Amino acid sequence: MAFLADALSRVKPSATIAVTQKARELKEQGRDVIGLGAGEPDFDTPENIKKAAIDAINRGETKYPPVSGIQPLREAVAAKFKRENNLDYDWKQAIVGTGGKQILFNAFMATLNPGDEVVIPTPYWVSYPEMVAICGGETVLAETRLEDSFKLQPEALEKAITPRTKWLIMNSPSNPSGAAYTGGELKALAEVLLRHPHVWVLTDDMYEHLTYGDFTFRTIAEVEPRLYERTLTMNGVSKAYAMTGWRIGYAAGPIELIKAMDTIQGQQTSGAATISQWAALEALTGPQDFIPRNQKIFQGRRDLVVSMLNQANGIDCPVPEGAFYVYPSCAGTIGKKAPSGKVIESDADFVTELLEAEGVAVVHGSAFGLGPNFRISYATSEAQLEEACKRIQRFTAELK
Repeated sequence: MAFLADALSRVKPSATIAVTQKARELKEQGRDVIGLGAGEPDFDTPENIKKAAIDAINRGETKYPPVSGIQPLREAVAAKFKRENNLDYDWKQAIVGTGGKQILFNAFMATLNPGDEVVIPTPYWVSYPEMVAICGGETVLAETRLEDSFKLQPEALEKAITPRTKWLIMNSPSNPSGAAYTGGELKALAEVLLRHPHVWVLTDDMYEHLTYGDFTFRTIAEVEPRLYERTLTMNGVSKAYAMTGWRIGYAAGPIELIKAMDTIQGQQTSGAATISQWAALEALTGPQDFIPRNQKIFQGRRDLVVSMLNQANGIDCPVPEGAFYVYPSCAGTIGKKAPSGKVIESDADFVTELLEAEGVAVVHGSAFGLGPNFRISYATSEAQLEEACKRIQRFTAELK
């Protein structure tokens, strides 16, 4: 349609949202469907956080907020980065947006010129390349391998950087793979970046508090302080605090970048919802004791899913360090015939046939830039996960 902007032709719909919608439609038709596509905790927002929002309403905190966020929340963001990540930011270096997506989008909008490149490791969160495209940039994929636990290696980063590179996106723990980088692994990547002073780093730390076992979370500006002046450290309350619908993300970085992002946001949405900001303030400054409890639940789910998937014919599922996703390979099923009679030729075929045959909705790996794999979100009950994995085992056993 000639009326629509050319930029729209460069943007694909979100695969994760599409899978969730497909599962919803099948349920409405009466199908028994288990949806494992959504990246959303099944826990409710903690009561103290909900109460903080109610109290804010009752105090009349219902007016327009400052574009970059209310000062108490920006101060709490700076304090969080100091307390948990050993990063020193003034509160004026912090910005609050309508979810992590707006933070990322505004950073790209404020910095990308046509032809600028953004290095994105595969597999990637589906929105990264689309945001880059909307903002006029070009995505350069840096491939990772299952044998490296889907972690970017220094030589792959070096190969991806060109004189036109403006950003590297680092997402740890990762959506979709759950891979998380150790301090040593980040240090090795930082050594590459120090050789290329024109490359900035955008760290998406949204799953920081969802790591398992004895893994210690680190972020790159903490590991290598020489990158501090060209790093935007992004986080939010959606995952660890079960606040997806409150739509609050935040970041801190060099003041000139934050001012530029403020300018973009001022002409876009202005400040994020005032009531949500007061709730987020309570999230960052209130009791944190539920986080390790939730971690333990998620770790149990992860272990269940990994164990059961590795018992399925043709499936190879590595153990992720964090987030609430697994990213198994289905390479062992390629070329086999599904119960419908269709030959599985790709991960997209695998997930389509799995949904049709067994009513299990997962997301194909090619949507995240690396296949043949598929992503499962284990942010649902153990009973649902066990039943879903039994169905996957049954499905793969029937492949001929």
